[in-house]
Parts: sequence; structure tokens; C-alpha cells
Amino acid sequence: MTGTKKALRVLVAPDSFKGSVRAAEAARWLAEGWAAEREHDVLRELPLADGGEGTLDTVAAAVPEARRMPVVVPGPDDRPVRAHWLLLPDGTGVVELASTSGLGLLDRPRPAEAHTLGFGRAIAAALDTGVRRLLLALGGSASTDGGAGVLAALGARLLDEAGNPVPPGNRGLARLHTVDRTRLRPVPPAGALVLSDVTNPLFGPDGAAAIFGPQKGFSPDELPAAERNLRQFAGLLDADPATDGAGAAGGTGFGLLSWGAQLAPGSEFLGSLAGLPAAVAAADLVLTGEGRFDAQSRSGKLAGHVSALAVAARVPAFLAAGRVAAPIAGLFQAAEDLSELAGSQARAIADPARYLRRAGTALARRFASA
Repeated sequence: MTGTKKALRVLVAPDSFKGSVRAAEAARWLAEGWAAEREHDVLRELPLADGGEGTLDTVAAAVPEARRMPVVVPGPDDRPVRAHWLLLPDGTGVVELASTSGLGLLDRPRPAEAHTLGFGRAIAAALDTGVRRLLLALGGSASTDGGAGVLAALGARLLDEAGNPVPPGNRGLARLHTVDRTRLRPVPPAGALVLSDVTNPLFGPDGAAAIFGPQKGFSPDELPAAERNLRQFAGLLDADPATDGAGAAGGTGFGLLSWGAQLAPGSEFLGSLAGLPAAVAAADLVLTGEGRFDAQSRSGKLAGHVSALAVAARVPAFLAAGRVAAPIAGLFQAAEDLSELAGSQARAIADPARYLRRAGTALARRFASA
């Protein structure tokens, strides 16, 4: 590979940088930075998602006829949240957990009490309109309730030994004795597909509590109790907790499996919907990005999926991430860590436009010098 000034077709296809930058903004700023170094290149911006934050934007861009349906639901701490879901022309409803029960909706972490009731209420609103199919985007969850809040919103009754409803959230699961499904609404006629950005099971060292609990605010000492509570919940349902993706979004993947939904890799599904494989094949170079590139990014996350497509198409791929915490060998030609560029993570988050532009320019220079 040589860094000539011949005009290249550059595909800029990042995910959102969780809690900081939307995918469309990341794409624009990375493209601007690249163009500052290589002004003659032809840049195509294709902001994407993998089932987490930004999924609705990705689907809306890919399906212009999609209608945004407003809804007000209880957030993960019960405060009202104004959100929306998408109604597609074929009768599919698309609902995103991050915008209804996401970590970014909290004023502070509430790991034991946060719940997914709002996500369930938004799903119920979609069912009320008569959708024939559901796409349910997981990722960015504030809770570790196993999807108990979703099931409660859909009509299940989660009861203690005295027959009283248990409190929402992970802690309330410790008192759970019975799950009454007699009033649980069925999945729509064409089914429900869960778009997940991870493949973790519900339990164990790679499970919902152990891996994602700290992100939601659990201390190391609290994690064993959080897992016990999930086990109490799972023991009353008939889904397989070892299923890949059951641990997604604090175990919400498991709760939806027990409802009758199916799991699918979000990055692959949404990438296909947005035309990503063809866009990669038509490019001379691909630039992607996400908030944190780590071991999980290789399986399920968007950056790993973009890299796999680029390798298959023999197209060089470059990465910009808020933090690069895993080796990139075999995946990317080069990577830029925004926290290193800025001198700290806090500085990078405070001025993402500046450092994403810097990353784009730096990667263009590294291409030119290769």
C-alpha cells in the first residue's frame, strides 16, 4: 500500500460513541479531519449502529419512509422519558432500549433499582398499533434486571411469596417467587427479532452481572448478589440462559427469549439494511470508529463487523476510538485513540469534534506514510 495523492473512495462508517457522540456526528467529524489532509478523496459517510444506541437513526436513514412514533415511558429510574419508536412501511416496529431504559437517562447510576419497564412500555405501544413484526435493539442498558421490567410491561406478573408484585430492578428479583404469564401479550404474528451487540450468556464470568454490572454501577462486592438475583429470575422461566446474547443489556436478551423473541447479531443485520457490504466492496479504504475498542469488539460490535467485511473485500480499514484497549493486528491497518490524542478521556469527551477531526487527519497521514 502506498500513500499517493490519487483520489480514493473512502467509506466513513462509525458507530456512535456511547453517551458522547452520535454516529452521524462521528462520521462527519472523521470525514472532515480526513479531508483536511487528503482533500481530493471522495468521502462517503455511512453512520451505523450494532443494536445499541443510534439504532433508530440507522434504520430511519436506511428506510426513509419510516415514521417516528412518539411515546412517553418511565425511564430506568421512573422519571418520564420522551422517546419514540419507528413504524416501517411493511408494518415492522423498531424499538430501542437505549432511548427508553438506557444508562444515559440516569442522573446517577442505580444498579440495583434501575429497570427496563420503559422499554417494555414502548414495545407495548408498538403492539397497540398492530405491528406485524418487531425489531428490538438492545445495548446501553441502565439495569441488570434480566428483562423483568419488559415482561411486566407486557402483562406478566412478578410476585413474591405473599402474591405481591416485587419491586422493579435487580434487587427486587431476590424476592421473586412466581412469574404469572397468563396475561402476557404474545409476540406479533411475524415474530420479534432482538438485535444485540454482544454474545454473552446470562450467567458466569462472561455473564450479564460479571461483565456489564460494573458499567451500571455495581461494586465488585455486589456482583455475586446481582447474579444470584438473576438466577432466581431465570429459574422461573423456560429460556436457556446459556444462549449467546442472553446476557445482553443486563440480561434483557434472556427475558425477551423467554417471551418468544429470537436473537440476531445487530451489526450484521443493521449493516445489511444500510447497504454496508456493498459500500465496503466499492471503497478503496474504510474508516470506522466506536467509543471503546476492546476484546468484545471482535464479536458482535460494529467495528469488528466492519473490519471483517473489509478483510474479506481486501480493503484497508482504519479505526478511531475513544479508547483502544485491545490489539488491532489483523483487523486494522492503524488506529487512533482519542483519549491519547486529547491527553485524557475527559478532554476527549468534552470536545469530541476536535479530537475526532484530529483522529481523521492523523489516520490520513498514517495512510500516506505507509
